[in-house]
Amino acid sequence: MGWKEAAEPVLTRMPTVRRPEGHVPFKRKLAWTAGILMLYFFLTNIAVLGVAQGGEDLFGQFRAILAGEHGSLLQVGIGPIVTASIVLQLLGGANLLGLDTDDPRDQVLYQGLQKLLVVVMTALTALPMVFAGSFLPSVNALQLGGLTLTGAEVQTLMFVQIFIGGILILYMDEVVSKWGVGSGVGLFIIAGVSQRLVSGFLSLSDEGFFYSWYQILFTDEIAVNSWLSSEGFNTLFIADNGGQLLALATTLLIFGIVVYAESVRVEIPLSHARVKGARGRFPVKLIYASVLPMILVRAVQANIQFLGQIIHSQWTMPGWLGAYSNGQPVGGFFYYFAPIYSPGDWMWWTGQTPAGIDPWQIMVRIGIDLTFMVIGGAIFAIFWVETTDMGPKATARQIQNSGMQIPGFRQNAGVVEKVMERYIPQVTVIGGALVGLLAVWANMLGTIGAVSGTGLLLAVSITYKLYEEIAEEQLMEMHPMMRQMFGGE
Repeated sequence: MGWKEAAEPVLTRMPTVRRPEGHVPFKRKLAWTAGILMLYFFLTNIAVLGVAQGGEDLFGQFRAILAGEHGSLLQVGIGPIVTASIVLQLLGGANLLGLDTDDPRDQVLYQGLQKLLVVVMTALTALPMVFAGSFLPSVNALQLGGLTLTGAEVQTLMFVQIFIGGILILYMDEVVSKWGVGSGVGLFIIAGVSQRLVSGFLSLSDEGFFYSWYQILFTDEIAVNSWLSSEGFNTLFIADNGGQLLALATTLLIFGIVVYAESVRVEIPLSHARVKGARGRFPVKLIYASVLPMILVRAVQANIQFLGQIIHSQWTMPGWLGAYSNGQPVGGFFYYFAPIYSPGDWMWWTGQTPAGIDPWQIMVRIGIDLTFMVIGGAIFAIFWVETTDMGPKATARQIQNSGMQIPGFRQNAGVVEKVMERYIPQVTVIGGALVGLLAVWANMLGTIGAVSGTGLLLAVSITYKLYEEIAEEQLMEMHPMMRQMFGGE
């Protein structure tokens, strides 16, 4: 008996959101999407019962990418979903699963396996957060009705709440994917980044952009004649509680670069085999695999840092493995494999880097981060294209099934596949590496609201793609025949 036969009774019984049987009207899709978004914001504002104030957020630097909110029911965010996706992509890429996604039975097993992995990853992520005692510190005693919970009971209650939150976000993502517009993962990233970006501009603290400039211009925090000094330059351009001009420029540049990159494409002409004069184009974008593989790369880095935090909190860590200060690595393996989060991580001449870190160590860390993101971006982009049916073979089959063909070539899926192989693999690798390079550059220069360059990059690209999907949905709503042609019904 193979693993599929042994696991089938469990995997086929995993709860799932029912797919719509027919076409879902566009307005209803928007209503489902808006409803899930409201539920997401509601759950991020429900604090986990039993959590004391304070406590370190392990995902603080990755929060814009992994969504969720520290100390809330959605503490783990989309982390378990992303980690499960990485595991499945690696197993599928090595052909260890033995599943044929064209077979309906294997599709059900694959979806069930993905859900089971998310459940396991949610538990494995929540357990150390609660029972390691350093990420979500519990109170000594908790009054719950007529019961008094203490010690391990409080921690168990916290774990159950965080676990339930992780399962909720899994099914919220599935509702959006089947009944709404876009994907839940993308929607939650947009929501989290947008919230931080608006807060970064409008906050009435020293980190707020407009408030900082009010302080600079009207409270004489920096004398006009000292703006050209090194201290004034640092305050105006780099400091988080200063003018943040560098962060503003980076934020605007990311918007412009992503929108431009999304518009760069190779368009392959198509014509309908039976309808004379019906023509179209298949676009192979520069960022063909989208920027979503960046979530997978950053999730690998987040899991590495997660492991470091657990080892640091539970055991005495040898110096070569890592040294920590204020909860952050300042030396050893975990320091060099930590991403660059902001200008303060590498601009040693501003005095913001941790004491005892030499410039050569910073350069090594930048080199590792850059290598990790560029190579990882290219590799995960390839996995993403193959597992989401965007590869040459799957694309050729879709074009063939829609009745389209490439003018000048025989109407044959194998012929179309060979044409697609000239473009898709090369563009996938180049686009994945380019996005990785852009993410590191954006992180190094910083952004408004400390959303991280990678988070803002993801949010802008996902928003652009969501805009295109909404436009496509409206077009199909106006012309029902197009739904039949492109398999929308």
